[in-house]
Amino acid sequence: MAIKLENVAIAVRDLDAAIAFFTDLGLTVVGRDTVSGEWTDTAVGLDGNHAKIAMLQTPDGQGRLELFEYIHPAAIETEPTLPNEIGMHRVAFSVDDIDAALAIAAKHGCHPLRGVANYQDIYKLTYVRGPSGILVMLAQELQRN
Repeated sequence: MAIKLENVAIAVRDLDAAIAFFTDLGLTVVGRDTVSGEWTDTAVGLDGNHAKIAMLQTPDGQGRLELFEYIHPAAIETEPTLPNEIGMHRVAFSVDDIDAALAIAAKHGCHPLRGVANYQDIYKLTYVRGPSGILVMLAQELQRN
C-alpha cells in the first residue's frame, strides 16, 4: 500500500489572521472554501459541521497546511499546547533565514518561547507561539565548511 502525507490540519480562532501569518512566512493559499453538509458531518464526525477552510502550500509544493475556523459547532477554546504535552504537538518549517522569519513572526505578535538554539552547529531553531496558540518550529540549516 502506498502512503503519503496529504496535509496537517489546524483549527484556528481567526482564519484570516492565521492565513496572514503563514503567507508572510512564505506559504501560498491554494484554495479557500466554506464547507458544510452531510459529507462533512460524516467525515469529521460532528453534526451540523460548518467551517471556513483554507489550504496553504509550501513553496516547494511538498508540504500542505489546512487551516479551518468553525462556524458551527462553536469552537472550543483550550489552553495552548505545551511542548511536553501528549497529542498534536507542532508544525515545523525549514527556513533559509531564521532571523528574517522571526521578524515576520514578530509582526504578528509571535515570539520565541525562550530563544533561538543551536543544535550541534547543524541547525538554529526555535519554537514560536503562532496564531491561535499554535506551536510553530522554525529551523535554519547551518552551512558546513
